[in-house]
Amino acid sequence: MNVSSVSRRVPVQARSEQRLRTILEAARLVFSEVGYASATMTEIARRVGVSEATIFTYFASKRDLCVRVLGNWYDEIIAQVEGELPLIDGTRNRFAYLVRTHLFRLTVDGTGLCALILSEGREKDDKFGDVVVELQRRYTAPMMSVLAQGVASGDVRDDMPLGLLRSAVYGPMEHVLWDAVRKEKAVDIEATAVSLSNLLWQGLVPPDAQQAALQQLRNDIVGAVKRFEATAAS
Repeated sequence: MNVSSVSRRVPVQARSEQRLRTILEAARLVFSEVGYASATMTEIARRVGVSEATIFTYFASKRDLCVRVLGNWYDEIIAQVEGELPLIDGTRNRFAYLVRTHLFRLTVDGTGLCALILSEGREKDDKFGDVVVELQRRYTAPMMSVLAQGVASGDVRDDMPLGLLRSAVYGPMEHVLWDAVRKEKAVDIEATAVSLSNLLWQGLVPPDAQQAALQQLRNDIVGAVKRFEATAAS
């Protein structure tokens, strides 16, 4: 193979990769705006400025394109978590970080993709639903790891299966996200993340630790009352 043939091929490959990125960006916007059912390859092609046939040279179907869009989005979030999570110390702090990141990315990135995942992931009779379930398994793996490490260190209760603990964590967050999607409510991410992580954490800590924390709280309150009474009496 001579040098001239290589030099002719590189720009073609580069243009192809750029076009693929453009198609994925346009598809992400369309799926976010109108959902999977109403999205069309024609509209995506129009936004890219190419023919519909060109889109089909990259993706065999709308399903394949949507799966790629969602997969890329999950990859972005997973890459962020994998880069930041090791820098955080403590099971509770890691847990709070994952709760905040989940709420932040699924609302700030746009409720359109969030709605797409929440709805399409429920289609158990469709292969697309199976794909979304697998993406969600990868996505929740860091949380599962944090919970498992918490069990090993004694920070998280060991009397329940990890799968049940995961459901107990993501279930309430899903309700928050559905409210944001269906009611188009503005969600205060910071306040919601703090309140929700504090609430959920109480169900994760070992029962003995809960009792100890409550006893300490009682002791603190009794001590504060006594100090107040002593000050008032003097």
